[in-house]
Amino acid sequence: MKRILPLLYIISALCFTPGAAAQIVEAQNTKISGHIFDNESQKPVSGVSVSVKGKNTGAVTNTEGYFELKTNIPATLIISLVGYARQEKEVASSEALRINLVPSIEELNQVVVTASRVEESILRSPVSIEKMDSRAIQQTPSANFYDGLVNLKSLDMVTSSLTYKQINTRGFNTTGNSRFLQLVDGVDNQPSGLGFAMGNLFGPHDIDVESAELIPGAASALYGPIAFNGMLNTRTKNPFEYQGLSAQTKFGINHLGDGTGLGAKPLYDLAIRYAKAFNNKLAFKVNASYLKGTDWYANDYTDIDPNTNPENRGPNNPGRNALNIYGDEVAQTLPNIGRVSRTGYEEKDLATYGVYSLKLSGALHYRITDKLEAIYQGNFNQGTAQYTGSNRFVINDFKFVQHRLELRGSNFYVRAYTNHEYSTNSYNTRALGQQINRSWVKDLAGNTVAPNKADSTWFARYAAAYNGAVTGVAQQNHTAARGFADQGRIAPGSDAFNTAKDQLIKTRGLAGAGILSQCSLNHVEGMYDFSSLLRVVNFQVGANYRKYFLNTGGTLFDDKDKNLTNEEYGVFAQASKSFWKDRLKLTVSGRYDKNENFDGRFTPRASAVFSPSENHHFRASYQTGFRNPTIGDQYIKLNVGPIIILGGAPVNSVGLNAYSNSVTIASFSQFAAAFGADMQKGVPFPQAVANNKDKLVKSNVPYIKSEKVKSYEIGYKGLIAKQLLFDVNYYYSRYTDFIINTVVAAAPSNILAADGSVNQEAAMQLLGAGRQLYQLYTNAKDKVSIQGVSAGFTYSLPKNYKVSANATWIDFNMGEADPNNIPAFNTPKWKSNVIFGNSRLTDRIGFNVAWHWQEAFDWYGTFTEMRPGRVNAYNLLDAQVSYRIPSLKTVVKLGGSNITNKYIVQAYGSPAVGGLYYISLNFDQLFR
Repeated sequence: MKRILPLLYIISALCFTPGAAAQIVEAQNTKISGHIFDNESQKPVSGVSVSVKGKNTGAVTNTEGYFELKTNIPATLIISLVGYARQEKEVASSEALRINLVPSIEELNQVVVTASRVEESILRSPVSIEKMDSRAIQQTPSANFYDGLVNLKSLDMVTSSLTYKQINTRGFNTTGNSRFLQLVDGVDNQPSGLGFAMGNLFGPHDIDVESAELIPGAASALYGPIAFNGMLNTRTKNPFEYQGLSAQTKFGINHLGDGTGLGAKPLYDLAIRYAKAFNNKLAFKVNASYLKGTDWYANDYTDIDPNTNPENRGPNNPGRNALNIYGDEVAQTLPNIGRVSRTGYEEKDLATYGVYSLKLSGALHYRITDKLEAIYQGNFNQGTAQYTGSNRFVINDFKFVQHRLELRGSNFYVRAYTNHEYSTNSYNTRALGQQINRSWVKDLAGNTVAPNKADSTWFARYAAAYNGAVTGVAQQNHTAARGFADQGRIAPGSDAFNTAKDQLIKTRGLAGAGILSQCSLNHVEGMYDFSSLLRVVNFQVGANYRKYFLNTGGTLFDDKDKNLTNEEYGVFAQASKSFWKDRLKLTVSGRYDKNENFDGRFTPRASAVFSPSENHHFRASYQTGFRNPTIGDQYIKLNVGPIIILGGAPVNSVGLNAYSNSVTIASFSQFAAAFGADMQKGVPFPQAVANNKDKLVKSNVPYIKSEKVKSYEIGYKGLIAKQLLFDVNYYYSRYTDFIINTVVAAAPSNILAADGSVNQEAAMQLLGAGRQLYQLYTNAKDKVSIQGVSAGFTYSLPKNYKVSANATWIDFNMGEADPNNIPAFNTPKWKSNVIFGNSRLTDRIGFNVAWHWQEAFDWYGTFTEMRPGRVNAYNLLDAQVSYRIPSLKTVVKLGGSNITNKYIVQAYGSPAVGGLYYISLNFDQLFR
């Protein structure tokens, strides 16, 4: 903190240099006004954004196409509206203007800001970047804009819930992606306790989204440690530019033909937005939306028990462990009987499938001068979703609150925000099934036993019945033995079941299933662009500071009655220069980040863009990335009985000897087996220990540190005949220091004696009550690489038709790495998308069709203890038809996602996703 404050002071000082101070007193004494018309119909166009280049001044045309603003002249006006070609117009007097807008089926040369943190043509971006603008958002056939991101080049999407989808690029995909950054208006959208963004569960509704920009691959050099695999930058609508009332009413159905016999289920999605500006000085907007529906069902009952031979698995396996049945993971090998598992509960009886998403937000913008704007924004989100992690979790009634303050000028910004999460009703469905199973077991005398004795008692009942010790129960019969052991079992849906379920959800820790998290973060950052001052080179500097506040009541972190925090900061600089009459642009950037628990990390990036002509651009870049361990990776301290899960930050293991005085679990297993063999031969205990203690190997587990990647990329992007946009790139990335878990066994005494031999006393303790097992977070030294190619085109056809297509190939090279030390890749080798549509088939009718296909691959996840599950190849077909009703300022949209209704699974253990069909009414006061 002491280091970052001077940096932020410097940025703040730069923001208020004499030049900046002059902005505050600069007069706005010339009125500029005019009308804007459609070039073809000569009708007035409403909702057109008219802004002054280099300033915050702007206006929006009313229903007569009229606008009015004040600024100094001469000035350059930027006129833009989705569906029309962007214009710049020089103004030197106060004479009324008449401007004609030319319809454009597709603006192929769009402006992006995410690639370099400054505005630039997408054609000249130094790295790969994809953009979904407001027009694409309006026309997407998917249920919402976030679902429609799957059609962007290089992007992967997995569904855990109707309300939660996770995205990723360039491999190492997970259902909770801490390697991918999601920003909304510059604000990190992750709940700090979770350590990753929950898709768009807590993001903006379509009605307020202006654009979304995607960077596939590392972006750490400009955006810090979370942007390890890539980033998504979503921008909402500015109330100065998007005024008036907008509303959306959507009704849909899902679960058609899902095989459950429960019938189709309704879905409702209601949203409203209102924005108003006053005298081009003050503007506000408010948003409210509510979605409610029935979640997709996770009902794959495949037997995945690893201790049963595959040919013996199935519904008749006494040791069955079904994928989406919970409680049957508890199993024992009974003498002369074999492996037997407890009877579990199906997910549908444990989960909360009635999901919803409530989103409320408001923003206030005040233009202090025509170059200086102050912004406050507040967001309140609450929702329910299922999440597939190490278990299936119900993120239930989860509240997420954000506040943002920002001061923005023409060449700088200072931004501060807070994220607060309130999770008091979330729970673990697998733990819930296991704990319900421990609430009703009776001993042979008919007495209900304590939960800590329930499992052993149940297996004793099973064995007694199977071995013929219970009168009236057929012996040597697994079905009869299970029926006897299950006597008193609480039936799903019964009052007793619901009472136990509610009580266990409220109970946190090992005795229940509830999860508490009230973590938060505070963040402040700023950037200053020196380009207008230096003139000969474009140069930007920036800095940020972040502090996490952990509060799980001791249920996950060692934070009960403690002030557990974590601080980090970063600084970056970027310089770019054009040569050869703007044909060659070179850019270099570098960033230094420091977390209180890790050494500082410098990440450089260098790029070159060669433009032999206005419409053809070749690019090459080298960039590095890193990912700091998440808060959970650093601070988890969870005693789960036989083992303590321990985060890898040095401060987290103070007072414990896990990292400094332990043995490898493999050597301990060898030692214990050899010791047991000697004991069976009659060797005395001390001698058996002495004979085998040298098999123990002291562990050498380093504390956790950052993951690292180096990436090289070349590409081409060109605009041919102003109708065809083509983009292709190749990349190669090399990774090291992946975060892994390893298990060790620790003893109270020193593992090694003074002479370096294994200490006899410690060896004896490892065999008794003095042994403590730890699961530690650390890094692997193994190195792996990936390479890939992605290509795509967008072609504007005659009569407003448009077709886009893209394909991505990616290859994962393990080399000599140990597969146990590498995160699961979880990415198909091939995937492709095709989009075909016409937004103006007639004056009133438009349509769009999107097709996505991806190859089969094996999914590895902690939900199945990293054992593979097949994700089959699949394709998705989305389609929509829209009808414009100008008199009502409304667009009616009829569409569906996965309209073939073929149920597909995107991550093993997650639900099967079928068709979702909808009709929506979209009202816009300015009918943009």
